[in-house]
Amino acid sequence: MKGMNIFIKLSSLLLLIPTLLFLFSCKEEVEKEVVSASELPQDNSDLSTYAKRHIEAALRIPATEKYTLSILKNNLDGDDKEDAVILVNRYQFAIDEAGKSPNPAKKAELGFMGNYNYFFFFDGGLNLISPPLAIPSSPMLPLKVSFENITSSSYKDILIDFRIRNASYKDFYTISNHTPLRIFQWKNFDGLGTSESECFIFDYALGSYSESKDILIKKGVLATIPKNADLFIYEPTITAAKKQETLFNFFYLPKTGKYVTKK
Repeated sequence: MKGMNIFIKLSSLLLLIPTLLFLFSCKEEVEKEVVSASELPQDNSDLSTYAKRHIEAALRIPATEKYTLSILKNNLDGDDKEDAVILVNRYQFAIDEAGKSPNPAKKAELGFMGNYNYFFFFDGGLNLISPPLAIPSSPMLPLKVSFENITSSSYKDILIDFRIRNASYKDFYTISNHTPLRIFQWKNFDGLGTSESECFIFDYALGSYSESKDILIKKGVLATIPKNADLFIYEPTITAAKKQETLFNFFYLPKTGKYVTKK
């Protein structure tokens, strides 16, 4: 991407990642059922119970399936109500599907990649849980969520890490009109365990063209990987390089609703 003199939309950058193209091509249709506000307690005290019921209905999860569900709460849209991100990992379902496929060994070789990691947004103001948002990835590791003040200082945005074989990516979501909207994506690391490995550090700066912060991509350093580590699930330690050079400076353009860069 170096040497390009035109603005590059993030979506174009992602087209250069073949593995992601493969994953998104296998995206399946998911029933989009929304739990009505009247079904949730007004104080959200029993969110986990209703989240479980909503998720099992939306994803058609049978009573016999083992899956993991986690809820992380924060203020994600600027009102005075606490919101939440609900994560679902269907590893058992992925293994069962692989076993029924014509080539289970190939599925394992690809890290069982597919639509087995989901997140849902709970809107505390509306008292509603969103339809599922699938993140095509390896179910061998569940999604990881963190929160940052990026588009606003008054509420948090959602950062989601997901794994694809020996690579990891980070999605950035903001809540727009009560809906999670992906505004940016970049690698955490890629080529883990190979001579072509690379990793990155994320930093933030005052917005160049809007109130939304710029996202700075800097070179990272991978710690030594233990011998015989399973590169599909090993989570490496990444530190900042001694020379803190900014490789890319992405800034938000409100007219397009995307982060772009001049490089």
